[in-house]
Amino acid sequence: MIIDSSQDGLPAVAGSAYRVPEPGAVEAEFTEGDGTLVQRRWVEAAAAVRFEQFQPVAAFPVVPGRRWGPGWWWSATTSGHVPHGSQAMCMQLMILDRDPQVVGLSARPVRLIWRDPGTGRVLTWVPQVFARYADGRALVADCPASTGPAGDRAARAAAVLGAACAAVGFTYRRLLAPDAVVAANVRWLAGYRHPRYRDAGGLEQAVLEAFAAPRALMAGAAAAGEVLSTLPVLYHALWSGRLTADLTRPLGGHTLVCPGPSDPAADGSEREQQAR
Repeated sequence: MIIDSSQDGLPAVAGSAYRVPEPGAVEAEFTEGDGTLVQRRWVEAAAAVRFEQFQPVAAFPVVPGRRWGPGWWWSATTSGHVPHGSQAMCMQLMILDRDPQVVGLSARPVRLIWRDPGTGRVLTWVPQVFARYADGRALVADCPASTGPAGDRAARAAAVLGAACAAVGFTYRRLLAPDAVVAANVRWLAGYRHPRYRDAGGLEQAVLEAFAAPRALMAGAAAAGEVLSTLPVLYHALWSGRLTADLTRPLGGHTLVCPGPSDPAADGSEREQQAR
Protein backbone atom coordinates (compact mmCIF):
# COMPACT_ATOMS: atom_id res chain seq x y z
CA MET A 1 0.00 0.00 0.00
CA ILE A 2 1.59 3.26 -1.17
CA ILE A 3 -0.16 6.58 -0.81
CA ASP A 4 1.61 8.87 -3.24
CA SER A 5 1.80 12.52 -4.12
CA SER A 6 -0.94 12.62 -6.71
CA GLN A 7 -3.17 14.39 -4.20
CA ASP A 8 -0.77 17.19 -3.36
CA GLY A 9 -0.02 18.51 -6.84
CA LEU A 10 3.39 16.87 -7.14
CA PRO A 11 3.19 14.18 -9.81
CA ALA A 12 6.24 11.97 -10.20
CA VAL A 13 7.46 13.28 -13.54
CA ALA A 14 5.49 15.69 -15.65
CA GLY A 15 3.30 18.67 -15.12
CA SER A 16 5.61 20.63 -12.88
CA ALA A 17 5.86 24.40 -13.08
CA TYR A 18 9.58 24.16 -12.33
CA ARG A 19 12.32 23.81 -14.92
CA VAL A 20 14.37 20.69 -14.39
CA PRO A 21 17.86 19.82 -15.65
CA GLU A 22 18.51 17.02 -18.10
CA PRO A 23 18.89 13.70 -16.21
CA GLY A 24 22.44 13.39 -17.53
CA ALA A 25 23.34 16.61 -15.71
CA VAL A 26 22.24 15.29 -12.31
CA GLU A 27 24.93 13.86 -10.04
CA ALA A 28 24.60 11.22 -7.31
CA GLU A 29 26.69 11.24 -4.14
CA PHE A 30 26.77 8.19 -1.86
CA THR A 31 28.96 6.44 0.70
CA GLU A 32 30.45 3.08 -0.19
CA GLY A 33 30.91 0.25 2.30
CA ASP A 34 34.39 1.38 3.30
CA GLY A 35 33.16 4.89 4.09
CA THR A 36 34.45 6.47 0.87
CA LEU A 37 32.28 9.27 -0.45
CA VAL A 38 31.69 8.79 -4.19
CA GLN A 39 30.12 11.09 -6.76
CA ARG A 40 28.93 9.78 -10.14
CA ARG A 41 26.46 10.76 -12.82
CA TRP A 42 23.00 9.79 -11.63
CA VAL A 43 22.10 7.82 -14.75
CA GLU A 44 25.23 5.69 -14.33
CA ALA A 45 24.90 5.20 -10.58
CA ALA A 46 21.24 4.20 -10.79
CA ALA A 47 22.12 1.37 -13.14
CA ALA A 48 25.14 0.08 -11.23
CA VAL A 49 24.65 0.86 -7.53
CA ARG A 50 22.51 -1.10 -5.07
CA PHE A 51 21.31 1.85 -3.02
CA GLU A 52 19.23 -0.45 -0.81
CA GLN A 53 22.48 -1.79 0.66
CA PHE A 54 23.98 1.60 1.60
CA GLN A 55 24.10 3.52 4.84
CA PRO A 56 22.79 7.11 4.98
CA VAL A 57 24.88 9.63 3.09
CA ALA A 58 23.82 12.20 5.70
CA ALA A 59 22.67 11.74 9.28
CA PHE A 60 19.16 12.67 10.34
CA PRO A 61 19.20 15.96 12.23
CA VAL A 62 18.24 16.22 15.88
CA VAL A 63 15.95 19.24 16.27
CA PRO A 64 15.73 20.63 19.81
CA GLY A 65 12.19 20.86 21.11
CA ARG A 66 10.72 18.14 18.95
CA ARG A 67 9.09 15.22 20.72
CA TRP A 68 10.23 12.78 18.05
CA GLY A 69 13.88 12.31 17.12
CA PRO A 70 15.86 9.95 14.88
CA GLY A 71 15.51 6.25 15.59
CA TRP A 72 15.81 2.78 14.10
CA TRP A 73 13.24 0.45 12.53
CA TRP A 74 13.99 -3.27 12.61
CA SER A 75 13.01 -4.45 9.14
CA ALA A 76 11.55 -7.88 8.46
CA THR A 77 12.57 -7.32 4.84
CA THR A 78 16.27 -6.85 5.49
CA SER A 79 16.63 -8.53 8.92
CA GLY A 80 18.43 -5.38 9.99
CA HIS A 81 17.84 -1.86 11.24
CA VAL A 82 16.87 1.02 8.96
CA PRO A 83 17.28 4.51 10.46
CA HIS A 84 14.48 7.04 10.33
CA GLY A 85 14.24 10.71 11.14
CA SER A 86 10.57 11.23 11.91
CA GLN A 87 7.39 9.51 12.94
CA ALA A 88 6.02 9.99 9.41
CA MET A 89 9.04 8.24 7.92
CA CYS A 90 8.82 5.41 10.44
CA MET A 91 5.21 4.83 9.42
CA GLN A 92 6.16 4.61 5.75
CA LEU A 93 8.95 2.17 6.55
CA MET A 94 6.36 -0.04 8.28
CA ILE A 95 4.12 0.04 5.20
CA LEU A 96 6.98 -0.75 2.81
CA ASP A 97 8.32 -3.43 5.15
CA ARG A 98 4.92 -5.16 5.01
CA ASP A 99 4.84 -5.20 1.21
CA PRO A 100 5.91 -8.73 0.12
CA GLN A 101 7.23 -7.34 -3.18
CA VAL A 102 9.75 -5.10 -1.41
CA VAL A 103 13.09 -6.90 -1.08
CA GLY A 104 15.36 -4.03 -0.01
CA LEU A 105 15.05 -0.90 2.13
CA SER A 106 17.44 1.88 3.05
CA ALA A 107 17.33 5.41 4.38
CA ARG A 108 18.93 8.48 2.78
CA PRO A 109 21.42 6.42 0.75
CA VAL A 110 22.03 9.03 -1.95
CA ARG A 111 22.28 12.79 -2.39
CA LEU A 112 21.25 14.19 -5.76
CA ILE A 113 23.12 17.26 -6.99
CA TRP A 114 22.19 19.52 -9.91
CA ARG A 115 22.53 23.06 -11.23
CA ASP A 116 19.23 24.93 -11.31
CA PRO A 117 18.44 25.82 -14.96
CA GLY A 118 16.95 29.15 -13.95
CA THR A 119 19.44 30.56 -11.44
CA GLY A 120 22.56 28.53 -12.14
CA ARG A 121 22.85 27.67 -8.43
CA VAL A 122 24.03 24.23 -7.37
CA LEU A 123 21.21 22.53 -5.44
CA THR A 124 21.05 19.25 -3.55
CA TRP A 125 18.42 16.96 -2.07
CA VAL A 126 18.65 13.77 0.00
CA PRO A 127 15.46 11.68 -0.40
CA GLN A 128 14.49 9.84 2.76
CA VAL A 129 13.69 6.33 1.57
CA PHE A 130 14.88 3.92 -1.08
CA ALA A 131 13.00 0.66 -1.72
CA ARG A 132 13.85 -2.11 -4.16
CA TYR A 133 11.16 -4.44 -5.51
CA ALA A 134 11.47 -8.10 -6.45
CA ASP A 135 11.12 -7.29 -10.16
CA GLY A 136 14.01 -4.81 -10.02
CA ARG A 137 11.90 -1.65 -9.86
CA ALA A 138 12.92 0.99 -7.33
CA LEU A 139 11.09 3.64 -5.33
CA VAL A 140 12.77 6.85 -4.21
CA ALA A 141 10.60 8.66 -1.70
CA ASP A 142 10.16 11.41 0.85
CA CYS A 143 7.83 11.18 3.83
CA PRO A 144 6.32 14.59 4.64
CA ALA A 145 4.71 14.91 8.04
CA SER A 146 2.04 17.25 6.69
CA THR A 147 -0.56 16.51 4.06
CA GLY A 148 -0.47 20.14 2.92
CA PRO A 149 1.28 21.42 -0.20
CA ALA A 150 5.05 21.11 -0.23
CA GLY A 151 7.23 24.14 0.35
CA ASP A 152 9.01 25.73 -2.59
CA ARG A 153 12.32 23.92 -2.02
CA ALA A 154 10.64 20.52 -1.61
CA ALA A 155 8.45 21.13 -4.65
CA ARG A 156 11.45 22.02 -6.80
CA ALA A 157 13.31 18.95 -5.57
CA ALA A 158 10.27 16.75 -6.29
CA ALA A 159 10.17 17.96 -9.88
CA VAL A 160 13.89 17.27 -10.39
CA LEU A 161 13.84 13.88 -8.65
CA GLY A 162 10.69 12.86 -10.50
CA ALA A 163 12.31 13.51 -13.87
CA ALA A 164 15.66 12.00 -12.86
CA CYS A 165 14.02 8.84 -11.53
CA ALA A 166 11.76 8.44 -14.56
CA ALA A 167 14.80 8.61 -16.82
CA VAL A 168 16.32 5.50 -15.19
CA GLY A 169 13.11 3.53 -14.67
CA PHE A 170 12.70 4.44 -11.00
CA THR A 171 9.71 6.12 -9.36
CA TYR A 172 9.81 9.15 -7.10
CA ARG A 173 6.95 9.79 -4.66
CA ARG A 174 6.06 11.94 -1.71
CA LEU A 175 4.37 9.33 0.50
CA LEU A 176 1.44 10.76 2.37
CA ALA A 177 0.39 9.51 5.79
CA PRO A 178 -2.22 6.73 5.75
CA ASP A 179 -5.60 7.02 7.39
CA ALA A 180 -5.37 6.96 11.20
CA VAL A 181 -7.15 3.59 11.43
CA VAL A 182 -4.90 2.00 8.82
CA ALA A 183 -1.84 3.41 10.57
CA ALA A 184 -2.96 2.02 13.93
CA ASN A 185 -3.63 -1.42 12.46
CA VAL A 186 -0.30 -1.57 10.64
CA ARG A 187 1.50 -0.41 13.77
CA TRP A 188 -0.18 -3.18 15.79
CA LEU A 189 0.62 -5.91 13.27
CA ALA A 190 4.19 -4.64 13.01
CA GLY A 191 4.70 -5.75 16.59
CA TYR A 192 4.43 -9.32 15.28
CA ARG A 193 6.60 -8.93 12.18
CA HIS A 194 9.58 -10.97 13.41
CA PRO A 195 9.83 -14.44 11.80
CA ARG A 196 9.80 -16.07 15.26
CA TYR A 197 6.04 -15.51 15.37
CA ARG A 198 5.35 -17.34 12.12
CA ASP A 199 5.14 -20.84 13.62
CA ALA A 200 5.34 -20.04 17.32
CA GLY A 201 4.37 -23.14 19.28
CA GLY A 202 4.01 -25.08 16.03
CA LEU A 203 0.62 -23.45 15.46
CA GLU A 204 1.04 -22.02 11.97
CA GLN A 205 -0.81 -24.77 10.13
CA ALA A 206 -3.66 -24.80 12.66
CA VAL A 207 -4.11 -21.04 12.35
CA LEU A 208 -4.11 -21.10 8.54
CA GLU A 209 -6.58 -23.99 8.49
CA ALA A 210 -8.85 -22.15 10.92
CA PHE A 211 -9.18 -19.40 8.32
CA ALA A 212 -9.42 -21.62 5.25
CA ALA A 213 -12.78 -19.90 4.87
CA PRO A 214 -13.45 -16.33 6.05
CA ARG A 215 -14.41 -16.08 9.70
CA ALA A 216 -14.21 -13.70 12.66
CA LEU A 217 -10.74 -13.11 14.05
CA MET A 218 -11.37 -14.29 17.61
CA ALA A 219 -13.47 -17.26 16.55
CA GLY A 220 -10.70 -18.49 14.28
CA ALA A 221 -8.03 -17.92 16.92
CA ALA A 222 -10.04 -20.00 19.41
CA ALA A 223 -10.61 -22.76 16.85
CA ALA A 224 -6.86 -23.01 16.21
CA GLY A 225 -5.96 -23.53 19.88
CA GLU A 226 -5.39 -21.58 23.06
CA VAL A 227 -6.10 -17.97 22.14
CA LEU A 228 -3.08 -16.40 23.85
CA SER A 229 -0.85 -18.76 21.86
CA THR A 230 -2.60 -18.52 18.51
CA LEU A 231 -3.07 -14.74 18.34
CA PRO A 232 0.64 -13.91 17.78
CA VAL A 233 0.75 -16.42 14.91
CA LEU A 234 -2.47 -14.99 13.51
CA TYR A 235 -1.18 -11.41 13.69
CA HIS A 236 2.05 -12.42 11.98
CA ALA A 237 0.05 -14.05 9.19
CA LEU A 238 -1.93 -10.82 8.79
CA TRP A 239 1.32 -8.83 8.72
CA SER A 240 2.89 -11.04 6.05
CA GLY A 241 -0.25 -11.33 3.91
CA ARG A 242 -0.78 -15.08 4.37
CA LEU A 243 -4.10 -14.01 5.87
CA THR A 244 -5.95 -10.81 4.99
CA ALA A 245 -8.40 -8.42 6.61
CA ASP A 246 -9.86 -4.98 5.95
CA LEU A 247 -7.35 -2.68 7.65
CA THR A 248 -9.46 0.40 6.99
CA ARG A 249 -11.55 -0.66 9.99
CA PRO A 250 -10.28 -1.20 13.54
CA LEU A 251 -8.97 -4.72 14.15
CA GLY A 252 -11.00 -6.57 16.73
CA GLY A 253 -12.53 -9.87 17.65
CA HIS A 254 -15.25 -9.53 14.99
CA THR A 255 -12.89 -8.53 12.15
CA LEU A 256 -13.42 -10.82 9.16
CA VAL A 257 -10.17 -12.64 8.39
CA CYS A 258 -9.74 -14.30 4.99
CA PRO A 259 -7.16 -16.59 3.38
CA GLY A 260 -4.25 -14.86 1.70
CA PRO A 261 -2.77 -15.48 -1.77
CA SER A 262 -2.62 -19.10 -2.86
CA ASP A 263 0.88 -18.61 -4.29
CA PRO A 264 3.29 -18.92 -1.33
CA ALA A 265 5.95 -16.94 -3.20
CA ALA A 266 3.55 -14.00 -3.41
CA ASP A 267 3.12 -13.58 0.33
CA GLY A 268 6.72 -13.07 1.36
CA SER A 269 7.28 -16.58 2.76
CA GLU A 270 10.54 -17.05 0.88
CA ARG A 271 11.81 -13.74 2.25
CA GLU A 272 10.94 -14.83 5.79
CA GLN A 273 12.80 -18.11 5.44
CA GLN A 274 15.89 -16.15 4.44
CA ALA A 275 15.49 -13.93 7.51
CA ARG A 276 15.53 -16.86 9.93
